[in-house]
Parts: sequence; structure tokens; C-alpha cells
Amino acid sequence: MTLAAYTPRHIPEALADLFTIALDLRWSWHHGSDELWRAIDAETWNATGNAWLVLNSVSGDRLDTLAVDDNFNDLYRKQVEAHREFSRAATWYSDTYPGKLDRGVAFFCMEYGLAESLPLYSGGLGVLAGDFLKASSDLGVPVTAVGLLYQQGYFRQTLDADGDQLEFYPFHDPTMLPVSPLTDPEGQWIRVNLPFPGREVRLRAWRAQVGRCELLLLDSNDPRNEPGDRGITSELYGGSPEKRLQQEIVLGIGGWRLLNELGLDPAICHINEGHSAFAFLERAVQWAQIHGTDIETARLATRATNLFTTHTSVEAGFDQFPSHLIRLYLEPWMEGTDVTMDKLMVLGSSNGGHSRRAGDEATLNMAFLGLNMGGRLNGVSDIHRQVTQALLQPYFPRWPRQDIPVESVTNGVHTPSWDSRHSDSLWTKACGKDRWRRPMAFSCPMETITDEELWQMRQAERSDLISYLQEKLKSQHCEHAPGNNPNAACGLLLDRETLTLGFARRFTEYKRPDLLLTDETRLLALLNNQDRPIQIVLAGKAHPRDDYGKQIIKRWRTFASQPAAEGKVVFIEDYDLAVAARLIQGVDVWLNNPRHPWEACGTSGMKILVNGGLNLSQYDGWWAEAWEPGLGWAIRPGASFAELSNSNEHDHSDADQLYELLETSVIPEFYDVDMEGRPKAWIARIRRSMNQLTARYSANRMVREYVETFYLPMAANGALRTPAEARNLLEEYQELECYWPRLRFGAMEIKPENGMERVLVNAFLDGIAESRIQVELVAEETECGPRSIVVMERTHALEGTLRGYAYEALVDARPPGHYTPRMRVRDDRLNLPLESPKVVWMR
Repeated sequence: MTLAAYTPRHIPEALADLFTIALDLRWSWHHGSDELWRAIDAETWNATGNAWLVLNSVSGDRLDTLAVDDNFNDLYRKQVEAHREFSRAATWYSDTYPGKLDRGVAFFCMEYGLAESLPLYSGGLGVLAGDFLKASSDLGVPVTAVGLLYQQGYFRQTLDADGDQLEFYPFHDPTMLPVSPLTDPEGQWIRVNLPFPGREVRLRAWRAQVGRCELLLLDSNDPRNEPGDRGITSELYGGSPEKRLQQEIVLGIGGWRLLNELGLDPAICHINEGHSAFAFLERAVQWAQIHGTDIETARLATRATNLFTTHTSVEAGFDQFPSHLIRLYLEPWMEGTDVTMDKLMVLGSSNGGHSRRAGDEATLNMAFLGLNMGGRLNGVSDIHRQVTQALLQPYFPRWPRQDIPVESVTNGVHTPSWDSRHSDSLWTKACGKDRWRRPMAFSCPMETITDEELWQMRQAERSDLISYLQEKLKSQHCEHAPGNNPNAACGLLLDRETLTLGFARRFTEYKRPDLLLTDETRLLALLNNQDRPIQIVLAGKAHPRDDYGKQIIKRWRTFASQPAAEGKVVFIEDYDLAVAARLIQGVDVWLNNPRHPWEACGTSGMKILVNGGLNLSQYDGWWAEAWEPGLGWAIRPGASFAELSNSNEHDHSDADQLYELLETSVIPEFYDVDMEGRPKAWIARIRRSMNQLTARYSANRMVREYVETFYLPMAANGALRTPAEARNLLEEYQELECYWPRLRFGAMEIKPENGMERVLVNAFLDGIAESRIQVELVAEETECGPRSIVVMERTHALEGTLRGYAYEALVDARPPGHYTPRMRVRDDRLNLPLESPKVVWMR
């Protein structure tokens, strides 16, 4: 393939701007241009939703005809002007923080879910990254994203006649994807070379335009590479650990080198999961080379502006690579740097680079590498913050879980990507045309919308869903399903007035997709209630190596095939963004019932908010923050991370509560209608949910939170870490390292005082200045009171000692032994204890 494929030779001069519009993925969420692409080639547009493919499939004669068609030219000029207006318009960022992040933000992720026509995603992580980019574009935040262009992407799914999942990996011709080669000012295709064992791997660079933001993509399918190297970017999350390591080297090291090749020096490096942690490492190496320092100084200087967001809820979710693979693939990269194998293994571990058990091979943990190179760390909901604190306990072995420095930004969804045309019309009436491109209050005046309008919207959305399901089931060759009623298998028995439940996500054990099948007799009774029936639509993939997840799919397929369930439960194959969009727009109730507390956030349920759907979800992730009576329904409300473990002990009780909620609240409320046939209580619940939650759980809010809480203060802190200051900091902390083992506590005394207690402690600091140490009293939460940390005041030096001091604090009275003194580093220049987890406890 050559750059000639991207030269619009057959486009008439009068339509030249089609080229620019077709390569801007803004059409994936701004649907004003749909009519334009449908007018060019309705069949291709309806089948693929890919404007670039439409433009490349249409003949020159067809474009010549359209160029002199007045109606088409009106459409064309309208879209060109809308695109120009969007590009020139002021934004939240330009109005609120002009110039504050002009060097930009680099965002790294293994996958991106922007549109079904750009298959670079497998699930929630990628969709979140795509929504983040779209919202950054809407708000004008200067984000440049980096990822990989996969030749096959994630697998495509179908089910055989027995309900077994089959996986396919079709090849994606990059010339037919909405991306273009990334070129230099001379028009030459930009490439990045990486040193691999005994060879160099050539990486091609591509650009996907995402409104005001760019997504830069690397792929290894250069014909000059060896066959194995050409396959590094062949598929997402496939292959051996060796291939996974190769991909993460390409993403992190290759990605940062690409930014450098473009002359970019981002103010912030934000990695979305530990897969990209090598970007932090390459950034430090480049900084060291530019400023003539060693890697430790560079690490200290750059980590202040490195943000690590984790979505993982289990330790097995952290990528770990054995030392022999790290040595094989990274030693060529280390040449010419002062990074050594020993240093690298220490940076990627919690225990100095050694294996946990004698005889085991040491591994490099990408999450620990991100921690050691990062300046701040966040989870994606408050419960997930607590889960992450527990997961990272090995990194902070002497710190209580609550003190481990994990912050949280609850995820959000890009609302314009998920709203139906019916809800879009109501929101425009209530809140204005540009409502999602400016900061919204947590409440939008949906009171201007009548009950009749809300219910008409929901009826139209459900009706559209039923039509879509029937079309999809027909494409799944439903009429050939053996032993089934063809009408039932093809969705012809689905009812446009029946309460419709939706469940769609990855099929794996902890997400409990089969919780509703715990009592099949009870479920059949719900499906077949003559007066108050329900119907269920399911979709989702099991990882190719997840046999348990595949069995759950088969179990649902078997259940749905029995006569009593036929036509009332349908499974839609090959779950992707297009399927997800139609499901979340049309279902009345979205089910999400993961095993607590394994759901990091669970953004699928956020997508239904804008469409008036309601959530029936486990009290976990975002729903634990959002739920209150009257908004939706929660399974086991009030459950907390502190009181539960990652076990299946609650599966049966959770299932029972799910059935009970359906039987006693959800179903009766939906069918309790007034004389006009409208369920007043249900509509009130819709109104509250749309009013209170839609803006609050939008990517608009999420991106603004990242900018204001993380990017801006991190950039300001990073600006203080000049080469000279970084060297001074490093020297100070190397000196602190020498003296730290000699810190100790002396006597401790407790005196009653006016119903409280005055605690006096002696501390000996050896060679460390007293200004560098903070002494605290810590009391863990018990029946005697909540957790408490009190900073002690230094009162005087102890006579007869060089660095001995007396400290005291007035605290609430508690039984003896509840307060424990500790010494920790005091330094406003660092994020503590992340950047210096040293601590001494009184024994």
C-alpha cells in the first residue's frame, strides 16, 4: 500500500472537503452528517457506518453526478460549515484554562472503542478510552492519544447450532479504516524503529482524527519486518506472553518515541492501565539524554507529571513478564542508557526485583512499574479505590490499606455517542443543542418535559429495539435453528409493549451472567406471566480461553431454546459498539450483577441514563455511588468493600434478591398504569434518573475532573522539577536512605487531660533534620471510635542527644494500645507516601 491510496484523485473539486470530513471520526457521534453519507451510498453507510469506506467505495461517476445535484450540495455545504464552525468554536478549556496545558496531554491505552468501523477494542477499557477522547474533543482539552492499529483486532463471534462460541479473526484492510498515514512536513510516511534482539522492528504510524483530538496508532505490519514481527500488532489480547510483551514495548516505548519524532513534549503522560507503563520509562530515558542526567534523576523529574489509571480489580489482571523475556527484549533497548537489568527489575517489583518464592523466576509487574515511575495513581470508582489499595499492599508493606495513596475518578460515558434520536430530541428541547459540549450542572430541567413525552420516547425506543433485534436475528440465520419455532427464533414473538431487560458484557465468571438462571423455574414464571410478562435480550463474548464463560453462553442458549422460553429470551451474537448502542437505547431495565467487589466501575449502566432506561444493578462500582431509593434498584445496598471478600458466598442470596426486586417492585411498577395507559411511578423514576445521574456520570464530568484535579496541579508541580531541583531532591533522598534505618522511638507517656489524653513521645532522628520528619499518632477504627491520624507537635530537643526530640498531641481518650506513633517523611514537594513510602512504627 502507498500514500496514493489517500490522495482524493476521483473527488470533484466542488466536493473536496468530503475527504477531510470522512477522516474525522466526529461523524461517529455527531449524527448530523448521517444523511450526507446515506445520500452518497446508503447501502454501504447503513451496513458499516464508515464514512471513509463510503467515500472509497463510491464511483467517480457517482460523485460527479452528486457534484451538480443541488439537493446534495445543500447537504454538503451544511456539513462543511458545521465542521468548520465546530473547529473554530470556543470550548470549556479555551475559556476556562487558556494556555495552561498548551504542551498537551499524552494518553496511552491498549485499546480504543471509538466506532464499530475502527475495531481496536474488546470491551469496557477501550470504550472508556474512546469516550474519554470524544469528551476531550468536545471540551477542547489538548489530548493526543497513542495506541496500536491491529490487523485483526479482537475476535468476531458466532454461535454454532449447539450454542458453542466460535471465534473468527477477519483481516482489516487499513486503507478501508477511517485512519490515514501519519506524514511529516515533506509528505513522507513517519516510521519508528525499535531495537529488538538481533534486529530492528519498523513501525508504521497512522492518525485517526477524533474531532479536536488525535489518536496516533502504530503497527508492525511493515513488509520489511520479519514475519513474526509483522504479526506483533495482528490481534488484541491474543497470543503468548512473549507477544503481549512485544505489544507493550511497541505501545509504550514506540509510542513515546513517536511523540518525540513529531516534536511533541507533553506536559502530562496519562496511561490507562499498566499495559502502557513502558511509556513512563522511555520518557525518563529521553529526559535523561536531553538534560545529561542519570536515570534516577530523570525518574524523579518526570514522575511528577505521570498519571497511572488502573481498572483492575484482581491481582491476576496485572501483566507480569518473566525476567528472561525482559532480558531478551529490553537489553537491546538499554544499550546507550544507564538502565540496567537490575534497575529495571527493581522498578517493576515490590520486593527489589526478586521472586516471591525460592526457586521461582522473578517477574516484572507492569502495575508496579507504573507505580515506581508514576506521580499519582487513581482507580475508577470509590470502591475500586479501596480494592486497589488492597491489591497494592505488597508495594506498601508497612502502611495500613487506608493510607495507600490511591485516588479515584469515577468513569463517565460520552453521552452524545449513546443517546437515541428520540432522547436527543427531548434533551435538546430541555437543555439546548450544545448541552454536552459545556459543563452541565448535576440537574437538567427535565421538568419542562411532560410525562406523555417521556413515555412516548420510551415506547419509541423499545419499538426501535424490537425491530433491530428481529433484523439481527435474521442475519444470524435464525430460521435454520434446529428444533426451534422459526418465528420465536427470529424474534417475531418479541412484544413492543413488554417490559424488556438487557444484559450485555463480557461473559466471565465474576460478572455472573447466569445469576438469573439460578432458579430457572422462577425465571420461567416471570417470562410467562400472562398479565405482567418480561422479555430478555442478551449479548456478550467470552474470551477465547475462558471455557467457563463459553459454558455460560451455551447455558443461556439452551434455556432460551426450550418451549417455555422461546421467543422471550434472545441472544445477539458478535457484541460490539453498534449492538451496544441499540441495546442501551431500547431496554427498559439494564441488569448488571457482578460479584462484589470485582466491578471496577461498570459503565454500561451509565449509557442507558440518557435514554430513560433504569438500572437494576449490584451495589458496586459507580452504582454504589449513584443509587438511592427512587432512582433504580440495587442488589444488597450498603455492601462495602471492608466487609466482603472476592468469594461466591453471596451468589444465591444475591440471586434471590434479584428475583424479589423483579417480582415485587420492578415488574409491578412497570405495569401499574393510569387510565391513559402510562405508568406514573415508573415515569417519575425515569425523570429522577435522567435528571440526577445523566450529567453526573458523563465523560464530560470525568474529563473535567481529570483536568482540574490531576492535570493542572501535576503540570504545575512538574514545572518545579527542573534538572537542578531534581538532582538536589535525589541527593537529599539518597542521604535520607542512609540515615533512615537508624530512626527509632524512645519513651511514650499518656496523661489524662480534661476528658482527653495528652500523648508524649520521644523520637531519635540520627542524622536527619527534624524538618524532614513528621510524627503521627494512628488509631485504627474500632468500636471505640473511627480511624484517626493526628500530627504530633515537636515541643523541644532532648538534652544529651544530637537529634532527639519530644513530641506531643492532645487526642480523644481511648483504651490503652489504641494509639501507635509512627514517623514518616515530610516533604510538600513530593506525593507521599507514593514517592517515598518510608515509615517507622513504634514497636
